[in-house]
Amino acid sequence: MRLPPMCFAMVTFAAGALGMALPAPALAQDDVIRVDDLRLEVGAQSLQLSPDGRSVVVVTSRPNYEENRFDRSLVLVDVESGEAIDLTPHRPGGDQPRWSPSGRELAFLDRPGGEDPQVFVLPVGGGEARQVTEAVRGVRLFQWSSDGEHILYTTPEAAPEGEGEERHNKSFEVGYNSYLTREAPTPTHLWRVEASGGDAQRLTEGDWSITDMMPAPNGRLVALQVTPRPHTGELIRTTIRLLDGETGVLRDLVEQPPSFLAAFSPDGQALAFTRSRGDEPFFNPAGVFLQSVDGGEAEDVTRAIDRQVGGVAWLPDGRSLLVTGVDLTRGAMWLQPVEGPPTPLDLGGIHPSSPPDVSDEGTVVFVGREADRPTELYVMQAGEWTPRRLTDFNGALADKRFGRVETVTWDGPDGFRQNGVLRYPPDFQEGLRYPLVLSIHGGPMGASTEGFSTFDHILAAQGWLVFSPNYRGSSTQGKAFQSAVVDDAGDGPGRDVMSGVEAVKRLGIVDDNRVAVSGWSYGGYMTAWLTAHYDGWAAAMAGAAVTDWFDWYSMADMNTWAGFGLNGSPWTNDNAMNYWRQSPMAYAHQIRTPTLILSTTGDERVTVSQSYKLYHALSDNGVEVEFVAYPVPGHFPPDPVHQRDVRRRWVDWIQEHFDRVGPRASPE
Repeated sequence: MRLPPMCFAMVTFAAGALGMALPAPALAQDDVIRVDDLRLEVGAQSLQLSPDGRSVVVVTSRPNYEENRFDRSLVLVDVESGEAIDLTPHRPGGDQPRWSPSGRELAFLDRPGGEDPQVFVLPVGGGEARQVTEAVRGVRLFQWSSDGEHILYTTPEAAPEGEGEERHNKSFEVGYNSYLTREAPTPTHLWRVEASGGDAQRLTEGDWSITDMMPAPNGRLVALQVTPRPHTGELIRTTIRLLDGETGVLRDLVEQPPSFLAAFSPDGQALAFTRSRGDEPFFNPAGVFLQSVDGGEAEDVTRAIDRQVGGVAWLPDGRSLLVTGVDLTRGAMWLQPVEGPPTPLDLGGIHPSSPPDVSDEGTVVFVGREADRPTELYVMQAGEWTPRRLTDFNGALADKRFGRVETVTWDGPDGFRQNGVLRYPPDFQEGLRYPLVLSIHGGPMGASTEGFSTFDHILAAQGWLVFSPNYRGSSTQGKAFQSAVVDDAGDGPGRDVMSGVEAVKRLGIVDDNRVAVSGWSYGGYMTAWLTAHYDGWAAAMAGAAVTDWFDWYSMADMNTWAGFGLNGSPWTNDNAMNYWRQSPMAYAHQIRTPTLILSTTGDERVTVSQSYKLYHALSDNGVEVEFVAYPVPGHFPPDPVHQRDVRRRWVDWIQEHFDRVGPRASPE
């Protein structure tokens, strides 16, 4: 639950003058962003400052279409000069870099021979990386011990092997697993090995499972984020325990679920963690809570920030934290004292997209985006709070020509003052009307901000206006707005989106004949809902769309979590009709919009069964529909070739149907 931050001034639009309806001008092909330019995009994540604060290592990823994978590199960046060195040029699977406490070594995960990931340690001064772990089922997470003598890591239990005839028995007990589970999930537990390698020592055991862990600085305590069982649906029961690494004593620290690890204080005496501020987890904003390692009551230190926050870093004095989140349509970062009110930081149009990292000397680094620049590293000094860009990973993309990005605000239904992001075509001209494409975020507690969105810019480069509304449920403007989606999954958000469309139309720049709606995940849900309840769409694209809440509750990886947003289980208290009336399938017979459906067959988050249902409903009712499935795992294709194919089909479907309709006729 870690979120982004800051951007340009918010612009409130009044109704614009009507202009003539003319086709959009042709765009120059060589300087605007196209689908094939996805090959230029460089991702950056998992940053780690060196202990002396002079350099930062970050994991970059680049698409490799020939091998159909994303090649990762551990890149060392000098904080002063920005000079970058690839530390792992021949290791495309490197991940999770971790500095040793001395700063002389860097540990990371890699897959030797393509097998399960193991921990390697690389001398920063030169030399070959050495393999440290030999976990039978690979390493999930790891950290250095505070003294630098050991590596702590988590690994799943090996599945028990039957003997004799029973070795063929592959049955397993179903719990809160996804429908794609093929074997009994086994618990993940903590082990310790010397940093030089050797035999590993097991530190925990039991039916419960570790999903995250964090050693305390300058001490022997290890905070463990755990679930009662190793099934994915147990996420809503996540709690935090403390392990004494020397005595082996394990005790509960945070028992109210779901709670998630954030960061130990510099002295190791307090633990920051995140938890939703409300009975419905994730449907309410998350706050940052502080808990003494000695026990007692946890305190929400971010209670004055009525926004969802999650990215957390302590300042060296231990009296303040940096927290990140989303504020309306801008990413945001706040300076939050342990005691006292927060201070929003002015980052000058930079939207943080990672938790910050802070050195002992107060150097702050984070991954961020700007409205017209993709992901880069940024650095600033605590107390000065003036960030500067440190890298140019995405210079080739940033050199493209983009249209302006602005925030639209309007008075929405039910008393909400609402907002969304409008991206213009690069060659936008006043007085012309342009096709409008809705690009709806997922979640529902996602957020549309003015930060760089590669695909939204690709859509705009087709000569289209691209509108991304923040409907109720979005994590953009506080508890009342975010929780308003509880037991109102489609109707209220649908009215929000349509009121936003009307606000954009009042600008006098929209060709009413060419309006399309699209989105992935909950954005796909909103697409199906809107086409079933409102007319006027030239085309729709529903990607990994939630269409039937019964399927989600019973089969998805997070399964029963959906009940928190739908008045409980569908199978109790006569609640089944409540699920049905909030499912787009109940209204699919009303859809008349030509619809493209995209989904992966291995999606555990939104089961592909829901796309099949939508496809048959539209086909049976004579609606033009095309359903393309990708035989890969994940909620979105994990590989560059299929990701590019998704984007191409998305663009081509809308373009084809805009071409059929043609521009709105000019007034006589």
